[in-house]
Amino acid sequence: MNTDVLVVGAGPTGLALGIDLARRGVDALVVEKADRLFPGSRGKGLQPRTMEVFDDLGVLDAILAVGGTYPVHMVWQDGERVGEHRMFDPAEATEDSPYNAPWMVPQWRTQEVLCARLEELGGRVSFGREVVGFEQDADGVTVRFAAGEDVRARYVVAADGGRSVVRRTLGIGMTGETVDPNPLLVADVRITGLDRDNWHVFPPRGESGYLAICPLAGTEDFQVVAQFPEGTKVDLSLDAVRAVVAARSHLAADSVTEVRWASDFRPRAALADRFRCGRIFLAGDAAHVHSPAGGQGLNTSVQDAYNLGWKLGAVLRGGAPAGLLDTYEEERRPIAAQMLGISTGVHRGEVRRGEATRQLGLGYRDSSLTEETRTAPSGLRAGDRAPDGKLGDVRLFDAFRGPHWTLVAVGVGAPELPESVRVVTGEEQPSYGKGLFLVRPDGYVGWAGEDASTLVSYVGRGVTR
Repeated sequence: MNTDVLVVGAGPTGLALGIDLARRGVDALVVEKADRLFPGSRGKGLQPRTMEVFDDLGVLDAILAVGGTYPVHMVWQDGERVGEHRMFDPAEATEDSPYNAPWMVPQWRTQEVLCARLEELGGRVSFGREVVGFEQDADGVTVRFAAGEDVRARYVVAADGGRSVVRRTLGIGMTGETVDPNPLLVADVRITGLDRDNWHVFPPRGESGYLAICPLAGTEDFQVVAQFPEGTKVDLSLDAVRAVVAARSHLAADSVTEVRWASDFRPRAALADRFRCGRIFLAGDAAHVHSPAGGQGLNTSVQDAYNLGWKLGAVLRGGAPAGLLDTYEEERRPIAAQMLGISTGVHRGEVRRGEATRQLGLGYRDSSLTEETRTAPSGLRAGDRAPDGKLGDVRLFDAFRGPHWTLVAVGVGAPELPESVRVVTGEEQPSYGKGLFLVRPDGYVGWAGEDASTLVSYVGRGVTR
């Protein structure tokens, strides 16, 4: 069979990309090796910037309905509550940043929401499709599977995780480090004897590592995280999980009534040497692997998809120059490297969970797609995230929502632009200041200026299609 884009992997990255391509009219197929969506809670924290992305992709209401806020840590010692600890620096929601704190949704539930949206848009996931090889040429990529017919695609996106078969077959290396040599158990369990108002923390005792038990918002489950000494082979059985909980807390072993999913891993940080090879792109964990601390992995991954989706759509459906796709690696690899540093810093207690982990300050000022034409800009600049707010009677995020570019004209007249560019005008917007701001489909300012003298040439590059 033939398709425009083959997305390998139906995790949050692949599903988000599938949604973005489907709403742009791009024929895309998402394939998944497993016979169902991932069943665990692993990436459970959605950062404010990802909430903005989900707003645009049309899944925010569903995500809000199935999640909740993070509970305060309750520290226990010898069966007694000895103190509270707040994981995140507080932040107030503002007009320009309406989402102020991480939102907890177990990863399996996030994937259900994304998959439902993909199907609503006419997209699809093909399960039980294990990639075993591929060949690419000047016109496309032919992908082979362990079962089923080959797929011929114009482009392939590898979103198949940290052990990516596609990345390894391409021979693209990953550079990184072990963040912590001590292995971790992560398990979704049913448990009795603990309230759901707190994230329960049991500090290390003797040679035992820490234990944390977090109620998973929107479910009856708790996520158990337990650290073990270096070299330990972690047992994932119900009896073993019960033994760990009983040994490290005041709870009895039989308080754990069920293990619904369990995994073990060693926290590491690694970055792919390249994010592209010909017509094949790497995204998500296939391109960068994070420590879970700080909740950056899933969020950085979804934003890879958000960056790549509009560019593939512009090239495949809008007639934009193929060189636009070169900017994916140019823009996303430095961001991934930056977020890997933050994740590692949070894991080691060197970085607070706060402004840096919310991801609202990330941008592309140095990108070749960015043009700042003002001689002395202050505040918002080209390459920055475009803030929310009101301009006249229009909420800006409402204007941005969809697969188009948007011109924000504050206090100046708007020039005539192609119909594909939505125009919003008004006399005053404090987060923007006076001027013209051309906002990309992924919510970043691509061009900024005081008048339209160079805007026409920017649009003429063809990237706004």
